[in-house]
Amino acid sequence: MIPLLKERAAAQEEATRMTDDVLQAFHENGLLRYMQPKAWGGMELPYVAMVDLTDVLGQGDASSAWTFTNLSAHHRLLSMWEPEAQEEVWGDDPDVGIASGIAYIQGRARRVDGGLELSGQWGFSSGVDVSEWNMLACIVRDGDTPVDWCMCLVPRKDYEIIDDWQTLGMRGTGSRSVRCKDLFVPAHRALSMHVARPGHEFPGLKVHTNPIYKIPLSGFGGYGIGGSMIGNAQAALDATIDHVQSRSTSYTGAKMRDFQTVQQRVAHAAGKIEAARVWLRNDCIEAHEIARAGGTFDTQIKLKYRRNSALAIKMATEAVDILHEMAGGNGIYDSFPIQRYFRDAHAAAGHINFSVDAQLPAWGLVALGGEFKSPTF
Repeated sequence: MIPLLKERAAAQEEATRMTDDVLQAFHENGLLRYMQPKAWGGMELPYVAMVDLTDVLGQGDASSAWTFTNLSAHHRLLSMWEPEAQEEVWGDDPDVGIASGIAYIQGRARRVDGGLELSGQWGFSSGVDVSEWNMLACIVRDGDTPVDWCMCLVPRKDYEIIDDWQTLGMRGTGSRSVRCKDLFVPAHRALSMHVARPGHEFPGLKVHTNPIYKIPLSGFGGYGIGGSMIGNAQAALDATIDHVQSRSTSYTGAKMRDFQTVQQRVAHAAGKIEAARVWLRNDCIEAHEIARAGGTFDTQIKLKYRRNSALAIKMATEAVDILHEMAGGNGIYDSFPIQRYFRDAHAAAGHINFSVDAQLPAWGLVALGGEFKSPTF
């Protein structure tokens, strides 16, 4: 996939979405099913595949890897819904695309006979152009009082896609906004995410018992997309090494590889990338083993995973910055690949899961004896 994704990266940037030929390649090789339940034709690969696959794909194109991890992760998430909802979505086409709008505050709902009435506008719905369904988050209120936090499965005909994805980077993800108003969502398509409520259960996990489905989304929202950014940083490193090996400086004719500053930058960037990769992989392996052993994930360990993914991607972004700065004048040209790696790294770094300001203080609070509360944690 790496040569194909490199070749199609510019076209996907221009289209601001995953192009049909790339989507078709993912369907033909079956990779989108790696976390889908076996009952629906999926693979149920070990949890660390979430980082491994997106890392490799990100070395071809970060936007493609990002869209891939969203579409495939939603196959994992759908396993938690009522079997009736899974049948409705996967029954005719197990390969159907599913996007999401994950910010609960952006959606509002009220309980009505047989389900919910949903309204809202959600940003950053990655892969929405190649999806037939969307998972839209909302706060369910009784008057002004929040009573539940839900994800609602909504078919494409019931929401509007807003063409607002004009961005610095990650352009090929097509992460547009979507909206709906006063939409009826039947009860079987509304999944309570109020995991802090005593006795909360995901109904689909009575059917799908693989430990990978028990690993908390609240702790691992940044790992699949994080893998794509490690791959992006690796691509920047590989391109830099190829560039340095093949040229002399433009002004003195000296071999770039003989400059100790160049050697130091390449080594520094490579070390940061490898550290980020090992960190995310080890966390996935650890969480899988906890789930396999029947263990539980307390608040501090979930916050630890959020802390780790934010810091790991900060290191990956720093690695790209080290390399882009060394590119000098070449680094401003669209034709120079490191320019896109730089833009994609910084666009992705704006994701809430990668914000050290958002993710680190909560772990520090709990480690110091404070209390962290969240209904969806």
